Amino acid sequence: MKLLPTLFAAALLQLAAFAPAEAGSNLDDIKSAGVLKIGTEGTYAPFTYHDANGTLVGFDVEIGQAVAERLGVKAEFLEGKWDGLIAGLDANRYDTVINQVGITEERKKKYDFSEPYIASKAVLIVKADNEEIKDFADLKGKKSAQSLTSNFGKLAQASGAELVGTDGFDQSIQLVLTGRADATINDSLSFLDFKKQKPDAPVKIAAEQADADYSGIIIRKDEPELLEAINKALKEIKADGTYEKISQKYFGADVSR
Repeated sequence: MKLLPTLFAAALLQLAAFAPAEAGSNLDDIKSAGVLKIGTEGTYAPFTYHDANGTLVGFDVEIGQAVAERLGVKAEFLEGKWDGLIAGLDANRYDTVINQVGITEERKKKYDFSEPYIASKAVLIVKADNEEIKDFADLKGKKSAQSLTSNFGKLAQASGAELVGTDGFDQSIQLVLTGRADATINDSLSFLDFKKQKPDAPVKIAAEQADADYSGIIIRKDEPELLEAINKALKEIKADGTYEKISQKYFGADVSR
């Protein structure tokens, strides 16, 4: 009669042998493997994208590489579409996602975030010679180029602007440059990226909101050692100038706050 439990135990062991290993279930596993597996899109410039040679590059890519280096391991990037990127953590495809993931209360219920490593603010963008619009309140009665369903569009409307519908940042900027719109409220990071690529473009930031939205490195819950190590790594790369160098390379400014 003791044969059945013995066979059952043996079967469980056999199944366990074929079970997929979790991707870095804790810091010791990551260090043992020598690899930090990072989920990212690879199609979201300037954060994570492929250059002309097909190499994965970007702000988030270099941040991930710097963090992995401080952990004493190599960064391995696994690309996926945004819609399923965070879900890849649940499936243990990777140890973390570094892809401009905004820190929200809803996400914090299910996942843990590092300390913020990049900040984004709503900024009011006008032509360089525009001296009439100096604050959000000055948008009253003016034309603002916006994605109509975006939070930026709602802010412009609340400021009294007449909205000119666009498909996104690039089109909004073009309407401002051509004078078909007086301004656009948009993301500070997008503006800095645009100015980095086209420094002579005659546009400027007239005002910015005080409150910022922050992104962090996201991991599964209940991995406190890994979370502590990532936060320590972020602190180190900010202290030794690595973060500033990466930030200046992609944005021409410090985007940590």
